[in-house]
Amino acid sequence: MTKTPMSGRPADGKPADGSSQAARILIVEDEAHLAEVVADNLEIEGYDVEVVGDGVAALERIRAATPQLVLLDVMLPRMDGFTVCETLRGEGNRVPILFLTARSSTDDRVRGLQAGGDDYLGKPFDLSELILRVAAILRRTEWFEAGSSAGEELRLGEAVVDFRGFTARIGERELSLSEKETMILRCLAERPGEVVSRADILQRVWGYDAFPTTRTIDNFIVRLRRLLEPDPKNPRYIHTVRGTGYRLTP
Repeated sequence: MTKTPMSGRPADGKPADGSSQAARILIVEDEAHLAEVVADNLEIEGYDVEVVGDGVAALERIRAATPQLVLLDVMLPRMDGFTVCETLRGEGNRVPILFLTARSSTDDRVRGLQAGGDDYLGKPFDLSELILRVAAILRRTEWFEAGSSAGEELRLGEAVVDFRGFTARIGERELSLSEKETMILRCLAERPGEVVSRADILQRVWGYDAFPTTRTIDNFIVRLRRLLEPDPKNPRYIHTVRGTGYRLTP
């Protein structure tokens, strides 16, 4: 791979408000040449990039100064990428993580997402696709961290969802929600009573439509109904609009 500047387009690393602060990206990769090529291309796009070569060093760096995004290899010295991700999520750190690895089987993709990863790109990869995915993750994160038109809480009968805390309270019980579950609920809550297509949810929550598939969204909806609906088989709040998407009726 060589440097491939995306000419003719603004640098995605620059904030939308025109300020000079660039998004900080940590590359965790033990192949020095690959890390250099990726870093150079991201810097061309305007990002502030740092590289470390093993999992333990990555944990220490992220704990010291959390970046806006981590590009994380799986096969790393001292600690593998899955363990790095699981450790961060166990500590409550929700920094976006994009796995970059030669282990691109379906099982590894699933494990990476279950560990708390946000995306997965197999090696060898096209640099232009990597840059687009980086930009998509950062846009999604910016949307979620901004104030929501739906407020910070969503009430569905006895259930109260806390978008910031990634939790749902039902009476005396408090349930943990994953980041994706919370984002899907917020996406629906910002358009109450409207049909939100699966494509719209993919674009908002994942930032692109290559992976996962729309079936993945259906699986998330099934789990949300089990958590929040009084009768999941006869949903009162999260409705399926066949062939289109979903509608939230608070």
